[in-house]
Amino acid sequence: MSFYYKQGNLPKKKHTTFYKEDGISLYREELVSTKGFSGVYTNKYHYDMPTKTLSYSELESLPEDKWENAPLAHFHFPTDKLKKEGDFFTSRIPYLHNDKCTIYAARPNSNPNYFYKNAYSAEYIFVHRGSGEFRSDYGVLQFEAGDQIVVPHGTIYQMFFDSFDDNKLLIVESISAFEIPKHFRNEYGQLEEHAPYEERDFKLPLLSNSTDEKGEYKILIKAGKRLFEYIQPHHPFDLVGWDGFLYPFAFNIKNYNPKVGRIHLPPPVHLVFTTEQFVLCNFNPRPFDWHENSIPAPYYHSNIESAEMLYYIEGDFMSRKGVSSGSVTLHPMGIPHGPQPGKTEASIGTKSTSEYAVMVDTFEPLYPTLNVKECMDENYPYSWLE
Repeated sequence: MSFYYKQGNLPKKKHTTFYKEDGISLYREELVSTKGFSGVYTNKYHYDMPTKTLSYSELESLPEDKWENAPLAHFHFPTDKLKKEGDFFTSRIPYLHNDKCTIYAARPNSNPNYFYKNAYSAEYIFVHRGSGEFRSDYGVLQFEAGDQIVVPHGTIYQMFFDSFDDNKLLIVESISAFEIPKHFRNEYGQLEEHAPYEERDFKLPLLSNSTDEKGEYKILIKAGKRLFEYIQPHHPFDLVGWDGFLYPFAFNIKNYNPKVGRIHLPPPVHLVFTTEQFVLCNFNPRPFDWHENSIPAPYYHSNIESAEMLYYIEGDFMSRKGVSSGSVTLHPMGIPHGPQPGKTEASIGTKSTSEYAVMVDTFEPLYPTLNVKECMDENYPYSWLE
């Protein structure tokens, strides 16, 4: 995050004695740091030692789902076609991947009886449909449709849904952190006036779930494709307080302030978060260009150094035919893409768009999984024919 935040009780000075109410035993301080000791960090204060473990074991590895020798082609696939039973983690279906990120969709229909941690990756969770509580050792976030939850590496968390009628998540897993772009911030870290969002737009965790319960608590730890089960003798949410710059937060896509111009502006104007290996953008309803001869539809272009994925949320998708809510398109490196026949002409004179979408542009190839092969629109690569 770009600013300091604190919750609960803290000692006056870090790395000093912080006694419990009995005046004898200590709360246990844990530093959670990034980039060694050079990046953002948070200090946590536990009732118990976070290192205590009753047992651990490796579970069956997660399936690879690799589509060997997948063609270099444009892809369109509906993510509502496939469904896997389970909670926020076990219902995930991987669709796109490379060595730096994996993109999933999930339709949770249960709540977990365990805790979850991604050891090697940060997570971006877009709540397409559903509402509930995101619970972590940092506290509780109430989430609703449109929320984008950013989860730092190593965060112990759970997601509980209010109902199981029709939940839908898009998850992007990244080996590097999701960060607020540097050019959105001033030298003090404050968001500048030109940024497409402001600090008051963020939902922050409230430490209302702290507990000193003892027992046996299961934590699933994901380490790449490997999955481990740890049994801990105290509740994972045992923080009495914490402070720092590293913590989960949420930002709703409908609070994004889109930028518009006299002529068509390129996708970087829709930027919301950056990582070291890709960028993530929000497309929102907005007025179109006001040049008297403007063409609102995007021009044809070739991404020679990035692959482009779009997840369509709702609205009228101005440059694309045949897509619907929950559709994904992948336009890979090496092949030009752009509006389908008739879409350029139809956009002329249009004053605005009502679309919502999330875009991920990776700086290296993005590959489809076997799940894409199972549900893809096989005619999509030919959809530019007149």
